[in-house]
Amino acid sequence: MSAPDLTEHTLDSSDEYRGRLLHVKKDRVRLPNGGESTREYIVHPGAAVMIPVFENGDILLERQHRYPLRRDFIELPAGKFDPGETELACAQRELEEETGYIASAWRQLPTFYPCIGYADERLVYFEARGLTYSGHNMDEDEFLEILRVPFAEAIAMIGDGRIDEAKTVMGLLWYERFGRSGD
Repeated sequence: MSAPDLTEHTLDSSDEYRGRLLHVKKDRVRLPNGGESTREYIVHPGAAVMIPVFENGDILLERQHRYPLRRDFIELPAGKFDPGETELACAQRELEEETGYIASAWRQLPTFYPCIGYADERLVYFEARGLTYSGHNMDEDEFLEILRVPFAEAIAMIGDGRIDEAKTVMGLLWYERFGRSGD
């Protein structure tokens, strides 16, 4: 028995909002049963997420204020892709810009899709090793604190709610279970 075709086909599409980061679209679609409906969604450029690991297994995290929720979060470093930029180039650039660290060894990890119900955002994860501090490189409008945390403590911080930001929880739990290579 073959699986049913669940594909929705775009009949027309309109731009509802176009900002510096986000682009909101509204599409009219043909449903698998022949009916029609609308789909509203956010077009996002995607981002690289880095899991920077020091030689002793500690990881680098950052504390950053996130305006939509009006509070600070502890997160993995990450940044959006610039047009024409490779995923790895973005990861390398963002790690240095946000944290002041460069890595000599990079390993691409899985890609995750954090909000499939309303956005096309993709998060491409990278392990970064061989960390060397190169100096302060943050953008003028970026304010954050760099944290060096033992990996086991970071996992405990997920357990007690100190780390509750989705890309970081997802990345660290995946890395603990499937990704660690010889800590």
